[in-house]
Amino acid sequence: MRRAIPAILLTAAGFAFVWQYEPTTSAQAALPPADTVPSLPAPSGGTTAPRTVDGSAERNKHGVVQVQVVFTGDRITDVRFLQLPSSGPSRMAGPRLVQETLSAQSTAIDTVSGATMTSQSYIASLQAAIDAKGA
Repeated sequence: MRRAIPAILLTAAGFAFVWQYEPTTSAQAALPPADTVPSLPAPSGGTTAPRTVDGSAERNKHGVVQVQVVFTGDRITDVRFLQLPSSGPSRMAGPRLVQETLSAQSTAIDTVSGATMTSQSYIASLQAAIDAKGA
């Protein structure tokens, strides 16, 4: 019985450290090239010059998320990251969030499981860019 209590406490402490562990990626890891997330074609019928608008820098406990949105007419044709946390889940969520944005053409997108805070910061930065562009 004397050994059981310290063993349980040490196991719980070890579990807490493992639970909080967040793997880091090497400095060489980066977002996939822009051509891996296809941009939507420009609308036909008119030649509208693309307009680039930066979103707000949104901080969460993992870092800062800031996007740059390219509009062609009223369509979102590209989204780039100016800032993105270097954690693995954030890096994995980035391309998926961009792809969903290009499909939805708005901030009405789902958050990415495992990167909820990054997703919420992305949506806030994206909305700021949309608001700054004007409708």
